[in-house]
Amino acid sequence: MKRRGAGTITAGDVGERVRLQAWVRRRRDLGGLIFLQLRDYSGVVQVVVRPDEQPEVAASLDAVRLEWVVDVEGIVEERTPENVNPEMATGEIEVILDRAQVLSRSEPLPFSVEGEVDATEETRLRYRFLDLRRSELQRNLRLRHKVTLAVLEHFDERGFVNIETPILTRSTPEGARDYLVPSRVHSRSFYALPQSPQLFKQILMVSGLDRYVQIARCFRDEDLRADRQPEFTQVDVEMSFPTEDEIFELIESLFARIFPIAGIEPEVPFPRMTFEAAIRRFGTDRPDLRFGMEIGDLTDLLAESEFRAFRQTAADGGVIRGIKVPEAAASSRRQIDAWAQVARDHGAAGVLTLKMTDGELQFQVKGVLSQAELSAVADRLELAEGDLGLLVAGTSSVASAALGAVRLDAASELGLVPEDRHAFVWITEFPLLEWDEDSQRWYATHHPFTSPDPRDLSRLETDPGSVRARAYDVVMDGLELGGGSIRIHDSELQQRAFAALGIDAEEAHERFGFLLEALRFGAPPHGGLALGLDRIIMVMAGAASIRDVIAFPKTTSATCLMTEAPSEVDAAQLTELGIALADAESPVEPAGDAEEPES
Repeated sequence: MKRRGAGTITAGDVGERVRLQAWVRRRRDLGGLIFLQLRDYSGVVQVVVRPDEQPEVAASLDAVRLEWVVDVEGIVEERTPENVNPEMATGEIEVILDRAQVLSRSEPLPFSVEGEVDATEETRLRYRFLDLRRSELQRNLRLRHKVTLAVLEHFDERGFVNIETPILTRSTPEGARDYLVPSRVHSRSFYALPQSPQLFKQILMVSGLDRYVQIARCFRDEDLRADRQPEFTQVDVEMSFPTEDEIFELIESLFARIFPIAGIEPEVPFPRMTFEAAIRRFGTDRPDLRFGMEIGDLTDLLAESEFRAFRQTAADGGVIRGIKVPEAAASSRRQIDAWAQVARDHGAAGVLTLKMTDGELQFQVKGVLSQAELSAVADRLELAEGDLGLLVAGTSSVASAALGAVRLDAASELGLVPEDRHAFVWITEFPLLEWDEDSQRWYATHHPFTSPDPRDLSRLETDPGSVRARAYDVVMDGLELGGGSIRIHDSELQQRAFAALGIDAEEAHERFGFLLEALRFGAPPHGGLALGLDRIIMVMAGAASIRDVIAFPKTTSATCLMTEAPSEVDAAQLTELGIALADAESPVEPAGDAEEPES
């Protein structure tokens, strides 16, 4: 008899004989009746053993405990009205067993796989095979499956070709650290696991395969957070002869297709915001637009103030900026101190408060601002009765970063973020390059293959920090879901971009010679992006961590607790590879944090 899914049995099956192979979820022995709830991939159903009528069945199930695997058969019966369980999808029926077999026993579980998890994440990852039995993770992985299918269907309908790119490739370090793989055949040589398929997809465009897509596995040896993994999956896209508008429409239509799977309805087209505007208004290039509290510039109002801290900041080329925290004038000193600490964590000296209480404006430092200045600040920040203004003075970058962080913290603390609303936005016109004080050199903001804005190209050598990129990120609720750019398709321009990064012609040829050569043979204008599939699923599932949407994730220290990877290997393997391990007392100093080549 063909096996049925436990959750697929309905009232329409009453009188039918069914076979179930599933895990025991619950057991109740009432003497004259034995009730078992069985669980499999499809759901849960109740089965019943009547010992007086089926003593052999009762005997075979006498020792059964939770999470044992059983094979049973029986007749579907309708429950009496008083026994209907409305909390179960199959609560209108039950299966009366006449055959049963134990397929597998289970030791007592280290934690319950039903209901709220009662184990630490470390324990869950150690016993990942049990953790994955939980309905939450089952739903997340099935959601991931549905989204992946929808993604590939979306691009297939638009003429994209799914092409696999190499996993073993050469190291081209420009950004995060590579994972290196030694070659046995080629002594003293190494492959690298790809940080992204960036160069290969560009070469595919040169090859005339003008629409490429891949659900790509990528690897980066970098410091980890809740939304990062050393190996991750991205939806990788590239197309020839695109405009930014075409790429934006392509992704907006994709999101309009996949997000409703999780009950989220994006409003398209998405608004667009330049990088400069995002930093100025929200203090971050990943703005959360679900609520207001925009940053206001107060420099012109307070530059000539009697308050020395403001006056000196403005004289030194700095700024005074602020945000409004609605209905927060009565906030405790402890809460305001906490926001001040957030500001300090982002480089500011702290925050100063301006309250609107009983129609009066009260500045934290009494007597240093005139009534006209207070009123002007209140008008600029749109303070109303009961509102709190938080002000920061410092450099433009520090003030923006500090207030951006305070804005998010305050909104979260005061419950100002609507849970039923989602906001998407394109961030455009990123700086092409960023200056690193420690290394005293320019780095690519996205990656070194991003095309400069033609309007700024003349300044690439003379004022590289002012050059904008034809780069873009798509952001949802303050989380970057992906990013990309229009690429450089001219070999000479690519050489100029390398030179701006301090990469001379010899080094460029050594590291990227195959790309430069390809660009000399009729390369079409091209561009694309990469979407973080793991992050997208995390958002859609409402998961707290990206690890909850990946079947076998790593910890924040890049280890797998279940398999105990990474692990030591036999000395014979190392010898065959020509590898000698360095003294453990002399560890290699790790490189600093690096920019991701593509999100």
